[in-house]
Amino acid sequence: MSLAKLSIMNFKASFKNYVSLIISLAFTVLIIFNFFNLMDSSIMESLGKINSQNIKIVIQCVIVVLSCFMFFFIWYATNVFLTKRKKEIGVYVFMGLTNQRIGKLYMLETMLIGLVALVMGIGFGILISQLFTMTLVTISDIEVNLSFEISLSAILWSSLIYFIVYMIFVFKGYINLVRSSVLDMVSANRQNEYVKQNKVILFLKAILGIIILILGYYYAIKEGGMETMANALLAVILVIMGVYLLFGGFIPLIYQTLASNKKFLYKKQRTLWINQIIFRMKKNYRTYAIVTVLMICAVTALATGVAMHERCQMIHDFENVYTYQIFSQQANLQNEFMQVIEEHNDVQYSSYIEMLQIEGSYASTTHQKNTFALIPYSQLKELAQDSHQTFELKQPKNDEVIDLAHQYILSLITTDELEDVQIQNQVYDTIQRTTVPYLGYLQEQVSFYCVSDEEYERLKSAGASLYVYNYKIENTKMLNASVNDIQQHQDCAGLIKIDPQNDSNQWIQMLYPVCIFMFMVFIFASGSIIFMKLYNDAFEEKERYRVLRKIGISTKTLKAGVQKELLLTYIVPFVLMCLSSYFSVHALANMMQTDLLSVNILSVGVIAIFFVVCYGLSVVIYCQNAGIYEKGF
Repeated sequence: MSLAKLSIMNFKASFKNYVSLIISLAFTVLIIFNFFNLMDSSIMESLGKINSQNIKIVIQCVIVVLSCFMFFFIWYATNVFLTKRKKEIGVYVFMGLTNQRIGKLYMLETMLIGLVALVMGIGFGILISQLFTMTLVTISDIEVNLSFEISLSAILWSSLIYFIVYMIFVFKGYINLVRSSVLDMVSANRQNEYVKQNKVILFLKAILGIIILILGYYYAIKEGGMETMANALLAVILVIMGVYLLFGGFIPLIYQTLASNKKFLYKKQRTLWINQIIFRMKKNYRTYAIVTVLMICAVTALATGVAMHERCQMIHDFENVYTYQIFSQQANLQNEFMQVIEEHNDVQYSSYIEMLQIEGSYASTTHQKNTFALIPYSQLKELAQDSHQTFELKQPKNDEVIDLAHQYILSLITTDELEDVQIQNQVYDTIQRTTVPYLGYLQEQVSFYCVSDEEYERLKSAGASLYVYNYKIENTKMLNASVNDIQQHQDCAGLIKIDPQNDSNQWIQMLYPVCIFMFMVFIFASGSIIFMKLYNDAFEEKERYRVLRKIGISTKTLKAGVQKELLLTYIVPFVLMCLSSYFSVHALANMMQTDLLSVNILSVGVIAIFFVVCYGLSVVIYCQNAGIYEKGF
């Protein structure tokens, strides 16, 4: 029989063992293909040059992240598959096959798995491409014309990336088999498994892991000004290391300590499962660490998407407080401009303010001159009332100012420290910062400060006064009808018009659904990894459960032991994820200047539901594969 026929026969016979691996790989290919297809679609052209370029950059970043994830996922999956197959493939040595031919047999079989996953991924990707694009556009709230499009380059690029990554580990497995001895192959799936670890080493790992994890949490929420990104990167590295050491030291130490307590161990058939966890922890702790990190990434990705979506909406509302902002050198022209606008539009509300353009600097950088816009307190309060906005600012003293800031998409400065300003050789204390859009779009373009009325009058001679007349119209679709009349007015020195249909931030809106898909990919991957690991472990325990049944332990008792063992397998990474995700989401909330606790709770709830489903399936399939449901011997 040729190697090709033998590999096909093995593949068919063991297909159910590969289902979780194939589905997981196919799902990753499906997502990558759809992002490539979206990038090549005509939708990009309809979004405009700037939005199209920005969205393509976002998609390219996502593809890079997914490709890196695919690399490590295939690395893990093929290692599990190789270990599972080594013992079975090693039998062929006794049939006269050389290591080279066994390696070729392994390559053919794994290539069949990879090919099936690729075809399924591309095939289902094509089938749901329209749904994928429609979902993405709908969630983004972007108005474009949809059409069914399949890009050949998307198929080629996604296949090429997958093929390169997959073949790297196929060849790695081949080399591993060629260099393995018969004993290595036959005993591969039992190596380094049934070994209790030294408690002293576990204790040292546990202490080190706790310290590193706490440091990671500290840097995640540390307010570091411009060092925020560096702190975030350091936090990521420390949390990953801490999680790895906790599963390698702290958690096994707890299990071994509980097992040494005879009162705990000999109750409720705990001997059936707690020792099993202890013995397998040395082999499986890396898997649990990977799953935990993936879940943390999933929660953070979803929180990022929601935060960006909320911030984009806030900026949109910030900019659209007024439809027109008219500049003039003359005072008391509210009614004149109102009449001009009302020839074509109905005015919803209007406001007026005088601002003083003056040169100054920040107290920390007095050598660098800036142009500030000063506003008297009483006029700002009146403007807030006219535009129906809340006003909770306390009146500043003559040596104090209030910073009228604008909304940021992402702020690298998470500290609440206020920076003082220097004007006319006098330093003013900044007593408060507000992002209420009292001046609408103009507040994004100019550094505004509110001063006391007395101080404003004193500084008037040192700067240039400019009057701003603000109007909000009822029907914003008619905004262009009044533009020419306003600009032709003899006292109009400048005009800002705000179109609510402005699509300059569409690329930011696209981040929201992209992050949702990233959340789905990471969650699906974490569940698949645990499921795959338990699926393969069940076959290795089949003989042990047969012995337990022979000595009189009932199927019900064995199943109860499996349920408790698998419950801990799922719940320990989940609990550590809940703790770690709180700090990662909290750090993100600081940078985004928003509250993401509800998103954190929602994402954890979704993961919990997904894990409950995976847990139920795992118990059933584990019992079947381990032979617990067998009626005879």
